[in-house]
Amino acid sequence: MAIKKDLLDILVCPKCKGVLELTDSADGLICHACMLNYPIIDEIPVMLADEAVSLKKDADKSDSE
Repeated sequence: MAIKKDLLDILVCPKCKGVLELTDSADGLICHACMLNYPIIDEIPVMLADEAVSLKKDADKSDSE
């Protein structure tokens, strides 16, 4: 089961308080402003900036290829 829409509507990035977007695979929440992916584990979003995965590394890899 994916994250509920009403929960997604109230969640914001803990770092910048910006809008979060569900990943295509529904396994994380992306903050485009901070370039972070917050994982969703067992249907619970892990909203800790220290646990988030940086999207900058992925962007840097695709730029260098």
